[in-house]
Amino acid sequence: MLTSRRCPIAIIKPAVDAPDRGDTLVVERLDEGEGLVRLTLDFNEASAVREVAGQVGQNLQILSKALGVQVSHRGQQLMVRGPVLNAEQAAAAIEQLYRVAMAGFPLSGADVDQACRMLREDPEIVLLDLYRDVVNIGVGRRQVHPRSPRQRAYVQAIRDHDLVFGLGPAGTGKTYLAMAMAVSALMRQSVRRIVLCRPAVEAGEKLGFLPGDLVEKVNPYLRPLYDAMHDLIGVERSARLMEKDVIEVAPLAFMRGRTLSDAFIILDEAQNATPEQVKMLLTRTGVGSQVVVTGDPTQIDLEGGRSGLMHAVQILEGVDGIASVRFTDADVVRHPLVSAVIRAYARAEAKG
Repeated sequence: MLTSRRCPIAIIKPAVDAPDRGDTLVVERLDEGEGLVRLTLDFNEASAVREVAGQVGQNLQILSKALGVQVSHRGQQLMVRGPVLNAEQAAAAIEQLYRVAMAGFPLSGADVDQACRMLREDPEIVLLDLYRDVVNIGVGRRQVHPRSPRQRAYVQAIRDHDLVFGLGPAGTGKTYLAMAMAVSALMRQSVRRIVLCRPAVEAGEKLGFLPGDLVEKVNPYLRPLYDAMHDLIGVERSARLMEKDVIEVAPLAFMRGRTLSDAFIILDEAQNATPEQVKMLLTRTGVGSQVVVTGDPTQIDLEGGRSGLMHAVQILEGVDGIASVRFTDADVVRHPLVSAVIRAYARAEAKG
């Protein structure tokens, strides 16, 4: 029969941004033998603890699965049970999530899953620093912030460079953050218009002859750009800005022969553009414009041709004013399963 040995350890830490409220984190340790430990984390702010736990404890379920522990919730306490290293890692993650909640930021299941993946990769990451790096949209109180160090580097690269490449798997925020930066620039009047474009390439299926005029035929290919725009500034405001030609959404082929000045230009899904098409778009850039090119090199739907995304990244490497940021599955901000799917496909491709 196992004999439990209680080793109380009180660690008092003032919570970030709340020194006057006396918020503390108290940890009590109970060694259970065979390398297992139970940690009790006692917090002073019940609302922040509820935010960390999520509805019906869903965030704790995600954290438990991600870090190989059992996490339970009772009042203002969170109990972590598991192997010593896992439990300590989970306790550190919970403390950081608590600080984020204390600062007033909501925590979704995707936030918790991503925080666990990031902290496994780099325990020195300070989550609250990421949440504080805010992109002000200028529409109501809407704010967007990077959710991983690479997302933060991506946002900073867009701030500092006229041409930025964002490469990586689906769900890493490449397009969404670029859209947020574009809207922010427009609202600050740093640019006069936003131009969004994608190559109209079928993703493996044959769509046949779609009904409608030319714009209606290509709209399905541009839907992800509309989705990001609607989420950031709303459907009605998007429609008004598009009517005034302040925001233009068009297939890549429509860019030929134009000069785009004082514009924020986003080329999305660039892995499906040819080298000639990417070169064509980049040479459309006029005075006062900024370009962000995004794409996933692992999802190329071109038939036979060479993808222009990696071609452009390779030949433009080292050129002043140009930066590239490469995302990984640790940056995925969609459903937690998306990251697992990406890793599974990567393992399968590595095996050949």
